Amino acid sequence: MIRTLNESVAVAPQIRPEDVAAIKAAGYAAIVNNRPDGEEPNQPTGDAIRAAAEDQGLAYTAIPVTPGGFSHEMVDQMTQALVEAKGPVLAYCRSGTRSCNLWALAAAKAGRNPTLIVMQAESAGYDLSGLRPTLEALASAKG
Repeated sequence: MIRTLNESVAVAPQIRPEDVAAIKAAGYAAIVNNRPDGEEPNQPTGDAIRAAAEDQGLAYTAIPVTPGGFSHEMVDQMTQALVEAKGPVLAYCRSGTRSCNLWALAAAKAGRNPTLIVMQAESAGYDLSGLRPTLEALASAKG
């Protein structure tokens, strides 16, 4: 189930190669994979999703997020993927939560208002209250 965060970003749980045509038809221009390969049995590989995305003319970026958390490099990679996208981006992981959190960190680091970020995540069903201090710190560092 795709959950829209704002006009340019949505998140989803694990997608499959056969979902990519519908993702393109829904208007997405890029896919960001935030899930490491091999997390669960029968999980499609990132390479399989990449191939399907490229077949559909979609940009594909892999930024696997492990349980160890987010690095500044990951946040910067997410920012770059969002900036370079030629339209709306769909980011996915196992449940969509890591993708939402990484988007929020990238948005805050880019200077977006943390209150707006939290509200957009809440409207999509994600609770960023635990990330709020980090979002505030990233946003204030930008300003």
